Amino acid sequence: MAAEQTSTLTAFYATLKRDLLIAFKRKNDVVNPFMFFVIVVSLFPIGISPESDRLSEIAAGVIWISVLLASMLSMDNLYRADYEDGSLEQLLLSPHPLFFMVLAKNLSHWLVSGLPVVLVSPLLAYMLNLPEEAYTTLFCSLLIGTPIMSLVGSIAVALTVGLGSRGLILAVITLPMSVPVLIFGTLSVQATLNAASPIGLLAIMLAMLAVAVSLAPLASAAALRISVN
Repeated sequence: MAAEQTSTLTAFYATLKRDLLIAFKRKNDVVNPFMFFVIVVSLFPIGISPESDRLSEIAAGVIWISVLLASMLSMDNLYRADYEDGSLEQLLLSPHPLFFMVLAKNLSHWLVSGLPVVLVSPLLAYMLNLPEEAYTTLFCSLLIGTPIMSLVGSIAVALTVGLGSRGLILAVITLPMSVPVLIFGTLSVQATLNAASPIGLLAIMLAMLAVAVSLAPLASAAALRISVN
């Protein structure tokens, strides 16, 4: 039993390392979602109003919507290359539990496309004149929420990996499942701005993350078996 666990853990780290190396060789997969996020947030002051009071009211919503759109932009890369070069079939035939292999790919995807967005969010919040007391809440909510988006989006990508044109289908499947994360993330920042505690809302998001980590890889694994076979 111990040997099997060690072997599975080794396979998990090998899959994670492989996907990270591939992602950094394909720099567009890293840069495009990040630049898209920065550009979308930067356009809101131009399109709505440069007034600081107006921007501070919409800052949290703007950042969260931009994060959601950037996440969807990067989502299609999750299994596409593996499907095209045949390595996805090898992954399905692996003796290791597919749950952990899918989880490793999801973690790699979040480290490449989600974490940079989270790290730069305080700077963009400053640009949108978000009050300083809300920075920590915004950062924590994004740190919890972006992995949920990656895990939920993984299910949609796994269901449509064999389709030629899947952009609209991905949006239709992913957006409704991501709306609760968007709502609770925005509400947590708003609670801080209203001098209320965001702990309860962040705890709900943590519970959502726990459910997503437990169930989303299972659903993605089942969807991959259906799509590939």
